[in-house]
Amino acid sequence: MNRSEFQKLGFENVRYYTETPYGGQSSASTSRYYGEDEPYVEITLDIHEDSVSVYGMKSPDHRGAGSIYEDQSLLRQGRSGRSNSVLKRLASSVSTELKRVASSVSSSSARKPPRPQIARLRRSKSRAEQALKGLKFITKTDGVTGWPEVEKRFYVITMTTNGLLHRSKFGECIGMKSTEFALALFDALARRENVSGDLINMNELKEFWKQITDQDFDSRLRTFFAMVDKDSDGRLNEAEVREIITLSASANELDNIRRQAEEYAALIMEELDPYHYGYIMIENLEILLLQAPMPDVRDGESKKLSKMLSQNLMVPQSRNLGARFCRGMKYFLFDNWKRVWVMALWIGAMAGLFTWKFMEYRKRSAYQVMGVCVCIAKGAAETLKLNMAMILLPVCRNTITWLRTKTKLSAIVPFDDSLNFHKVIAIGISIGVGIHATSHLACDFPRLIAADEDEYKPMEMYFGPQTKRYLDFVQSVEGVTGIGMVILMTIAFTLATTWFRRNKLNLPGPLKKITGFNAFWYSHHLFVIVYSLLVVHGFYVYLIIKPWYKKTTWMYLMVPVVLYLFERLIRAFRSSVEAVSVLKVAVLPGNVLSLHLSRPTNFRYKSGQYMYLNCSAVSTLEWHPFSITSAPGDDYLSVHIRVLGDWTKELRSLFSEVCKPRPPDENRLNRADSRDWDNIPNFPRILIDGPYGAPAQDYKKFEVLLLVGLGIGATPMISIVKDIINHLKGVEEGSNRRQSPIHNMVTPPVSPSRKSETFITKRAYFYWVTREQGSFDWFKNVMDEVTETDRNKVIELHNYCTSVYEEGDARSALITMLQSLNHAKHGVDVVSGTRVMSHFARPNWRSVFKRIAVNHPKTKVGVFYCGAAGLVKELRHLSLDFSHKTSTKFTFHKENF
Repeated sequence: MNRSEFQKLGFENVRYYTETPYGGQSSASTSRYYGEDEPYVEITLDIHEDSVSVYGMKSPDHRGAGSIYEDQSLLRQGRSGRSNSVLKRLASSVSTELKRVASSVSSSSARKPPRPQIARLRRSKSRAEQALKGLKFITKTDGVTGWPEVEKRFYVITMTTNGLLHRSKFGECIGMKSTEFALALFDALARRENVSGDLINMNELKEFWKQITDQDFDSRLRTFFAMVDKDSDGRLNEAEVREIITLSASANELDNIRRQAEEYAALIMEELDPYHYGYIMIENLEILLLQAPMPDVRDGESKKLSKMLSQNLMVPQSRNLGARFCRGMKYFLFDNWKRVWVMALWIGAMAGLFTWKFMEYRKRSAYQVMGVCVCIAKGAAETLKLNMAMILLPVCRNTITWLRTKTKLSAIVPFDDSLNFHKVIAIGISIGVGIHATSHLACDFPRLIAADEDEYKPMEMYFGPQTKRYLDFVQSVEGVTGIGMVILMTIAFTLATTWFRRNKLNLPGPLKKITGFNAFWYSHHLFVIVYSLLVVHGFYVYLIIKPWYKKTTWMYLMVPVVLYLFERLIRAFRSSVEAVSVLKVAVLPGNVLSLHLSRPTNFRYKSGQYMYLNCSAVSTLEWHPFSITSAPGDDYLSVHIRVLGDWTKELRSLFSEVCKPRPPDENRLNRADSRDWDNIPNFPRILIDGPYGAPAQDYKKFEVLLLVGLGIGATPMISIVKDIINHLKGVEEGSNRRQSPIHNMVTPPVSPSRKSETFITKRAYFYWVTREQGSFDWFKNVMDEVTETDRNKVIELHNYCTSVYEEGDARSALITMLQSLNHAKHGVDVVSGTRVMSHFARPNWRSVFKRIAVNHPKTKVGVFYCGAAGLVKELRHLSLDFSHKTSTKFTFHKENF
């Protein structure tokens, strides 16, 4: 095509752009059309059949006019025949010329090629759909529903500023929580709209909002590019790339990326500027933004999967209320039959005892004086004896661990609910105490005082001569011991509630100090006094004159109390028989203390179990439970302790003091290793007690596992993952031994109890959700070991960092780009620092369950969760829902902290 043909279309000077064979783009030399010093304008065209769109118009020196990007149709089908004729000749000539230039560029290897450019060709349908999901500046996490809400916020914020919104309030007004990112967005929009100063009015804000919420990807891309291109020259240099990396890292609370911004900026420039021109263009960013996500990392389902789900998960809903109720009851009984029969047995026992005592006292002479109140008081007292005995059984941890591990009772007894049953019994005790005390104090005693001489005469053998003073009943042994128990129980039960135990109430300073875990721990030991008072109260009980050995209170309590005392003796003996030495200490990011301890010879445990730790330097009496993060095949014990309460803070301080002599290095973890540092001071003495059973220990009963850890709740799941890896190593090493008689391999010790265990787990999905980027350092070595060892993909790892905005958000777009580049080049994820690519935001749990249900039909899946209580309801509901609607049966187990 010659220059005159372009002049017919209104173009005086033309520079061509073409897509090179290697995927980049190049601009052809323009010297054949005009001189090098002649001013010209670069134009980017989208040529497709009978249409041409102008995508870019800019001056190459980027001075004066700057860079103008307009997406507008220059010529389209349906115009005059002359225009179509010119267009066809234009398309044909440009196509020929572009091919010629591309050929010349690809064949020219001896000289440095010109600056690569990228032609904006029409996107495929899939790319267009992907683009529409990307670079959103406002998402659902920002809590903005639309312009009306923004307008309301504007009026509230500008009430005192005469209707002018200051730059610093822009993020608050549009609902963007990232302050620095909002400021950069404001500056970019202000430059594009030629707004000077830090104040904007309502009309300018509305124009800003239109650009922010524009559904056109190209518009959003230009806005994003303008945020980075501070000097508006249409090019991004390394300093500007580094600045936007720092900005994105700050918005997503990724401190490690912010510290390495310079290194990552160089990586992006290396990838997008291979010829070292010192800048990149908007087209380069677009190509990177529209890269296809890695299928093994990104969430999303194929069409085949979606079709299978629509067929398998559709369950017709009956309009008959009776049928729906029956189906709901059937599901409830099927899902909770263990709990149902235990609760039915307990309630039945209480009802039987209450009825027995009630009917017995209706036949006695006391009924004529005190009426039904005495029957109710005695019935409640009998249930109290039962409950005060039973409440000790769920906390006999050694007994429960032995029963669930060594017997088949776990098939019918819900040992996972032992602590919940302990709490239910406590509620039963509270109700029983209330009924018993109220019946005596508010009914029986006043009736005895008001009774005439003849009515009272049968009561003299029990209460002595009639008294008209109410205080005489209260001051008796029965009254003092009873009231004393009520007071102590009230203190213990109150401080054991979630509000006080976890300091959830906004109390004044002095009251705040007497709440929390320590208050719960010490107040619970008041039950030593309560049980002593209960025995005395039962010996002097009203209306019973029998020898002491016929009074039943001690009969109820004897077995549980002896069992509980025996367990406490075992704990004290077991923790002091063999010394436990500290092998390694690490103060990890996220306020986590990691301890590696020597493993006693007879300490045998299962993955998922926990043990108690005691540090006499912190407190002689306090024992705290922590999940074991090492695997049964390891020759050491490890725990990871999240520093939250007073005890853990003091423990961290003690070990930090030990680690102090090591030369400080801000870029390394604060570590101490007793095996390679001879001059290290003595570590504080640690005692251990355990192991104790936990829900996660039953993972070997399932072929497929869904392991979910929230924050520090990943600890029992890590032990399970390590155990599976050790098993895979053992299988591989066994295969190698059979193939080669000569070997020098050393395998971890295997306990006799584990030799007889069958390992039926064939697939495990581990989802770890954490907010802090530094949390991934806790188990970095485990993640990397899985990727290196698990060649058959038995374990599927999914790390989620919730501080990062969801994929498609402009605030995380550059992080996603950087993640893909770094993993492709170095095999390391920039967020987690492991070989496992991280996801952003929170998982879509329904999609997770859908995928497993389709991949594993007619299979029992064990769902194991450890973490805060907030996620329990959703995971339990999904487990039940998919168990009812698919052939896959999900069995939910949870452990809260």
